[in-house]
Amino acid sequence: MPQDVTPTATAPALASLAGLFADETRAACLLALLDGRAWTAGELARHAGVAPSTASEHLGKLVAGGLLAEERQGRHRYVRLADAGIAQLVEDLAAHAAPGAPARPRTLRQSSAGAAMARGRTCYDHLAGRLGITVTGAMTERGLLRQDTGFALTDDGLAWFGGLGIALVRAGRRPLARGCLDWTERKPHLAGVAGAALCRHALDAGWCARIGSQRAVKVTPAGARAFAAHLGITDL
Repeated sequence: MPQDVTPTATAPALASLAGLFADETRAACLLALLDGRAWTAGELARHAGVAPSTASEHLGKLVAGGLLAEERQGRHRYVRLADAGIAQLVEDLAAHAAPGAPARPRTLRQSSAGAAMARGRTCYDHLAGRLGITVTGAMTERGLLRQDTGFALTDDGLAWFGGLGIALVRAGRRPLARGCLDWTERKPHLAGVAGAALCRHALDAGWCARIGSQRAVKVTPAGARAFAAHLGITDL
């Protein structure tokens, strides 16, 4: 005889969370917000191709569900991903949902945007795409990062960050280093406190620059020299 199973709140809560992702408009908004910035409802409406009233309704559900945080400045309403944990969840789901063969872009603009995202982008607050994978690989090859038993900075890695003047400030339960599965490259790139600090430094120091209003980034000439000098990367 099978034993009785006492229902818990876990199943309904999980179903409720999954339901928040089970809408194309809400999914488009969550993916857009992986750039780590705050967007207005109007900006997200244009991005998702829906009416502002429709976007506001969906954003209200995401805020109520704890996936987004909301802030207001005057008449403007801004939303952002609630925290790094939510960003990780969105990116992980995107990686699992990515098909083996990507759909062909319908326009030249889509093709160019997709190529730029694949070359380099931000994944919430760390580097992703081929850029993120290349940096992660170079750090591993130089003994700054270990991947054999999960992601972990070595003593040399900690010294490397210190030598560049990059502070690794740990707050809450966020790990110092974490592997994040890249949905275009299908390999892990560096996330966590170290990944966020390196991305922030790359943008602040002018190693990388954002392309347009999306998550895509490009390596600047100064960045190419810096990545070559500090990580031996010559093919960015």
